Amino acid sequence: MLSNPFSSVAGRYSLFAAAGLVALCLSGCDNSTSGAGMTPPGAPEVSVIEVVASDVPLQTELPGRTSAYRKAEVRPQVGGIIQKRLFTEGAEIKAGSALYQIDPATYQAALTSAQAELSRSQATLAAAAARESRYKNLVAAKAISQQDYDDALATLNQAKAGVAVAKSAVENATINLRYTRVLAPIDGVISKSAVTEGALVSAGQADVLANILQLDPIYVDVSQSAEELLQLRRQMKSGQVTVADSAKVRLILDDGSVYEHEGQLQFAEVGVNESTGTVNLRAQFPNPDRLLLPGMFVRAQVDEGVRSNTILVSQRGIARDRTGSATAMVVNAEGIVEQRQLTTGRAIGDQWLILDGLAVGDKVIVEGLQKVKPGIPVKAVPASSTKASGE
Repeated sequence: MLSNPFSSVAGRYSLFAAAGLVALCLSGCDNSTSGAGMTPPGAPEVSVIEVVASDVPLQTELPGRTSAYRKAEVRPQVGGIIQKRLFTEGAEIKAGSALYQIDPATYQAALTSAQAELSRSQATLAAAAARESRYKNLVAAKAISQQDYDDALATLNQAKAGVAVAKSAVENATINLRYTRVLAPIDGVISKSAVTEGALVSAGQADVLANILQLDPIYVDVSQSAEELLQLRRQMKSGQVTVADSAKVRLILDDGSVYEHEGQLQFAEVGVNESTGTVNLRAQFPNPDRLLLPGMFVRAQVDEGVRSNTILVSQRGIARDRTGSATAMVVNAEGIVEQRQLTTGRAIGDQWLILDGLAVGDKVIVEGLQKVKPGIPVKAVPASSTKASGE
């Protein structure tokens, strides 16, 4: 008997359909197994940085002004007419250099008179000493009365006192004559002269003749908030911040350039300015090229210490809510976005110092924040070091 060809073809198609269905089922099972725990299709991609802890040097930037290391106001110590100015304005001078010559005529005459008076007193002393010596022998022989000898001894003592007074007058006249040459008290750069030849000056006058400034080294005086200083000292006491061996200071000049020499913090005032609530600090800088001049405005970067186990996060990953509190979007272990409330400290470069709210290993979103909100799944990829640092 002949077989039906159509039934044979139908059988083949049924067999192929069954095989395809089995394969589809197996494929579906494999896909469902391999897709468990993976990011759902269509989840937005975000760039994240993983939080790490490190020891961070703390710096603070403070406004300040430069001031001379030493300043001397030149004033006359005797009165008279200025005969000569003996220096070049703006020049470097040494201590002891002659600056002005005051007319010495009257002081020379006073010295000559004092020296003459000293000679007369010395002659009187010699006569009184000889008389006392003779009377001493005579009173021993009872040739004169004791009263006569006592008078001779008193005259001798008066003559000695007269010589001492005359010597003092000579010394005083010598000093006044020496003061007619006004000398530089310190090394430094001298200012312009406030007087010219022919000017009348007097001892102890209020007006200065010139100023001398020592510019190498030079001081930089800055002000820091008393609250910030108190917080830093508490952190040092608790051990969170290690004090630096030497507090180095760097300068940023008014044009934005960095001064090539580093300075050292010298001291902090023991009191707080009542009107500003700040504490004054003073740093010392080398100034061999005289680039820094007194009165210049600068910004000083002061090394305060090293904070241990510190978390820093790029400012691009930190936002502020309506109350001004800091927040960050974090991708948890399940790939879901969480919003964290943070407590931040100071800004260090382009990063915030995180005091609370993040832990080591957290993944903070720094790119793609506009595409996410809390509770949605995301695909997290590591941000490049360049992007994470904000460069």
